[in-house]
Amino acid sequence: MQFEINAQARTLQGSGASRRLRRAGKVPAIIYGGEAAPQAIEIDHNDLLINLKKEAFHASILNIVLDGKKQQVLLRDTQRHAFKPLILHVDFQRLDATHELHIKVPLHFVNEETAPGVKLSGGLVNHVITELDVHCLPKDLPAFIEVDLAALNVGDTIHLSQIKLPKGVKLVQHSADDSVVVGVVGKGGGSEEAEAAEGEAAAE
Repeated sequence: MQFEINAQARTLQGSGASRRLRRAGKVPAIIYGGEAAPQAIEIDHNDLLINLKKEAFHASILNIVLDGKKQQVLLRDTQRHAFKPLILHVDFQRLDATHELHIKVPLHFVNEETAPGVKLSGGLVNHVITELDVHCLPKDLPAFIEVDLAALNVGDTIHLSQIKLPKGVKLVQHSADDSVVVGVVGKGGGSEEAEAAEGEAAAE
């Protein structure tokens, strides 16, 4: 999925200028990274809010159109109002086609309903990890990584080492542990391994 964001250069900065921008339906933002200097910009609030509701927007290469030129960026940080549906500020990182990027990519779980442990045994799918920390070149960045549950019975689990990564994508390992990603548990409790892993993930 391709995302294109129209932006204008932002010359006035500071809290007062940012408040005026927000009242005008704009969001102050910044583009940083690469060899160019950081660039303060403003973008349409409602368009941004709609895009932020799309999963792919958070793990895709975005095209920002500024002064008629396109820049490829990643969404790096979003500041939201404490209780209103308002975006206060956004950070974008410039991409360099020759340098690897580090990003979290969502997992898509397929064949959950037809997994033997679910369809035949009435088990429940226990999602322990829902996104992976990866690094890759911009051209290799996937919008998501698929995890197939077609062969799982009650008590079965899938570990990080079993995830099939797209070409050019490497997993960022935060520890030597081969963590559980997903499992099928019985309705009255199930895989001790999956439950223990879920407890560890919650503790982190």
